[in-house]
Amino acid sequence: MWTVLGAPIDSSGAGRGEEHAPQALRRAGLPGVFGAADAGDVAPPLRDPVRDPATGIIGFSELCACSQALREAVAATLTGGERPLVVGGDCTLLLGTMAGVRDAVGRVGLWFVDGHADYYDGTSSPSGEAADMDLAILTGDGPPGLVDLAGEVPLIEPADVVILGHRPASLSLETAEELGRVPDAMGRVSAEEIAAAGPERVGRRWEQALAARGPVWLHLDVDALDEAALPAVSYPQPRGLDWEAFVALLRPMLASPALVGLSVADFNPDLDVDGGHARRLVDALARALP
Repeated sequence: MWTVLGAPIDSSGAGRGEEHAPQALRRAGLPGVFGAADAGDVAPPLRDPVRDPATGIIGFSELCACSQALREAVAATLTGGERPLVVGGDCTLLLGTMAGVRDAVGRVGLWFVDGHADYYDGTSSPSGEAADMDLAILTGDGPPGLVDLAGEVPLIEPADVVILGHRPASLSLETAEELGRVPDAMGRVSAEEIAAAGPERVGRRWEQALAARGPVWLHLDVDALDEAALPAVSYPQPRGLDWEAFVALLRPMLASPALVGLSVADFNPDLDVDGGHARRLVDALARALP
């Protein structure tokens, strides 16, 4: 049984559209697709748009408190025998989410489906948004208060993570720079490599690789989709997945007995006037479910 946990976090602190995504995806029918109970929003939005001078992260103190609230909700859901479906918001939700998973189940892997590597830090990030650096923080590169949210550092071992759907280094100098920060131990497959190898084959390969080690969380940043397929994201990019590849890639992971839970991030309903993109996303997830 699934339980929806809303995490309306926009790490710019500016109340950008991601903050409204949990409600938009609820209206589009996401809880019903998963047969999920809805626990409501369990973490507050960020309201501090100031970049902290010590850490380089926007709204750092608020983010720590927000992550702690989400940690507690995720851990309680898992301890109660339910699977969390964490609906954001942006990828910052992973900090509290994975801390809660670690509390409840111990060592965990991560299928990280994202158009970006999210591997900046507070100095190198162009924006100061924690969504630029969530994966780096989870795997040990970040400030106290977040990097040690669940006690031990790293929260997730780099070798227990695969990035699926990122853009290639040839897209831009910034993309190449960020990918250059990713540890060699971490798996990664670009959107173009997924298309060339076969999305379901890639999904099966990485389902087996991480599930063999224990429980695994599935994170979906919907900007893994190409900007032509889903323009309703804050940082759209070309050379991403199309809808059919997205669905095929997810099927093996959503069917995996190792699956602990799922997060959906970075949908921006401010760019979806009639709700059509939200419905398309919910339909794609329904088709990907076993």
